[in-house]
Amino acid sequence: MVPASLAGTFALAALALILIPGPSVLFVVGRSLALGRLGGLLSVLGNALGMLPAIALVALGVGTLVAQSVVVFTIMKIAGAAYLVYLGVQVIRHRNDHTDSETDAPRRRPSPWRLVGEGFVVGATNPKTIVFFVAVLPQFVDYGAGNIPFQLAELGLIFFTIALACDSVWALAAGSARAFLARHPRSLPRLGAAGGVMMIGLGGALVFTGSKS
Repeated sequence: MVPASLAGTFALAALALILIPGPSVLFVVGRSLALGRLGGLLSVLGNALGMLPAIALVALGVGTLVAQSVVVFTIMKIAGAAYLVYLGVQVIRHRNDHTDSETDAPRRRPSPWRLVGEGFVVGATNPKTIVFFVAVLPQFVDYGAGNIPFQLAELGLIFFTIALACDSVWALAAGSARAFLARHPRSLPRLGAAGGVMMIGLGGALVFTGSKS
């Protein structure tokens, strides 16, 4: 088990990092603007669950191999970016769906499982998560205490919990802004399109962001 002092220090460092708006925040805000609070929160949950495979890989030692492989890193990065672009295009294509009647809206909206699944794919295909965990988590491990895989997993779950909480705040804020603007029905398609454009832009940015190093 990670000593309380190290766990606390890591929690503060993770909180400081997560509070800086990054790709996850842009994804969550874009989804919340397009789908509302519930859609944003379900996307947050899926995105956070997508971290769990990375945490498991790092804890088992496989994460280092993945992080050092240019081919694997590039494939994951391109796949994740392409999926974000796909989601953004779908949002723009269906931006008028939520302006229909109340009876049609539930039929047209993606199911909760689909929203969680889409968020999971985005989180799981982000290779920078593995690189971050490989680079940062070992610095907060007490090697004298042994059971290194368990300590790495514990630190990863601390990060998971903080990210889930903070990203949920972003989802609620963006979803509330959408709900406020939704009093003017014509603004909903524009908000949906804006969310889609954000996701497409994020996907493009991820492709052209630096090298693995």
